[in-house]
Amino acid sequence: MKSVEERMQLLSRAVLNDAHAEAEQVLEAAQARADAIRERAQEQAQAEREEILERAKREAERVRSGCVASAQLEARKLGLERREKLLDQVFDAVRQRLPTIQQWTDYDQIVRELTREAVGRLGSDAVRIRADERALRALADGTLVELSEELGVQLRLEKLSDGRTGIVAETIDGHRRYDNTLQARLDRWQDALRAPVYRLLMGESL
Repeated sequence: MKSVEERMQLLSRAVLNDAHAEAEQVLEAAQARADAIRERAQEQAQAEREEILERAKREAERVRSGCVASAQLEARKLGLERREKLLDQVFDAVRQRLPTIQQWTDYDQIVRELTREAVGRLGSDAVRIRADERALRALADGTLVELSEELGVQLRLEKLSDGRTGIVAETIDGHRRYDNTLQARLDRWQDALRAPVYRLLMGESL
């Protein structure tokens, strides 16, 4: 029969063994939890990295698209500015050459048409016609009388003293006026002419 001391030793050994086994179980469970936590943390970190990369990619694409759009807009703006500058130069050159039309062989007929149109615009039974020097000669030789009879309007003829080419018609009381000089006509038509003139400059057909 074992002594009390031997039984105590056996009991202590059994308790220690149980404690050791339990400690190992606790450690294994803790390790498993730690592994699971670390795995979840890695997965979360990877997901966050991917999300950050995706956001960065979207932002880079947005910036790139914005830069491309801005560059295209700036290119169109510069193109339009050059186009408008070119057209302004063309119309300025045309204005400078308008007085030479007085030397055309058909200028007398042009003056008649300018007068007819201006008188028709006023719709008055008495009209004063102011004309450039060359137009004065075209209207003076009986032409003004013919136009007066043709249009059923009393016409008076005076010199246009501002150096423009063509005629200006006004009512006798001066309340209404229609400027039919070539300069005024170009001003009225310029906006409508810009597109076709540009097509001609680019070698296109109208």
